[in-house]
Amino acid sequence: MRLVAIVLNWNGGETTLRALGSLQDVETICVDNGSSDGSDRLVEERFPGVELIRTGENLGFSGGNNVGIRRALERGAEWVLLLNNDAVADAALPTALEAAAAAHPDAGILACKVYCTEPPDVLMYAGGSIRLRLGYWGRQRGFGLRDDGRFDRACEVDRATGSAMAISRAALERAGLLDEDLFAYVEDAEWSLRVARAGLKVLFVPEGRAWHVGSASTGGPSSPTSLYYNTRNTIVVCERYAPLPSGLGALRRLVIVGAHLASAPRPRAAAAVLAGWRDARRGRLGQRTSSRLTAFVPNAVRSLE
Repeated sequence: MRLVAIVLNWNGGETTLRALGSLQDVETICVDNGSSDGSDRLVEERFPGVELIRTGENLGFSGGNNVGIRRALERGAEWVLLLNNDAVADAALPTALEAAAAAHPDAGILACKVYCTEPPDVLMYAGGSIRLRLGYWGRQRGFGLRDDGRFDRACEVDRATGSAMAISRAALERAGLLDEDLFAYVEDAEWSLRVARAGLKVLFVPEGRAWHVGSASTGGPSSPTSLYYNTRNTIVVCERYAPLPSGLGALRRLVIVGAHLASAPRPRAAAAVLAGWRDARRGRLGQRTSSRLTAFVPNAVRSLE
């Protein structure tokens, strides 16, 4: 199994260096998404064996990783591992992925078991579901629980997490690359849907372990940036894969917006949720432009259809 890892960096500093350090025995590509903090130079200096690709601009999670995926395939990769720059991989992860790929030739995605960094035995992801008609991905299996062995069986799941996952060349050929219109967030769920619809399994691999901070580059899961993209992209993916009649579709959008507003700690975060709803309705995808970063949507809940 020829495995090539990709770490996407955007002003990651020492965090990115720790991620790369955890992949010492893996052929690795680091894609720098237009960093301005000098972290690309640190990668070049400290990891001369890592191929560094500078995009010169922020292409988002999807676009930046796609640059790396294309290069990995050029280098002959049979499987491509995506590891977030705020995550570290267990030393045995490559061996676990190789064993899982050999045992499950019908798998197109291998989803790793992901832990919090503190405390390190608390789970962040041990599988995930998708409920398109409800507009809800479901809480990640095991989230917030100590790993007591109950999630130690490999099994098919609805979605992987982009923080630590591997995808096969066969899956990429059948289903394509990450959706760059989504830019960031929910792209891993959408990718999982496409791979499954192409006839390949999304397999949870409990022996493949990683530790993840979570949303470090966007200020945390309750930041305006995270809430904007999560709201917009959840609506877009649900409507793309499970369209509903207009009344039910409006109700689903209301549920999605309400759930994200409940996670918004400040007015600016709430405004980001409403902006995400507005842009989903208008078909505004890709990167959120600076002119819309602080936009507030007045009377938004009055017409969620």
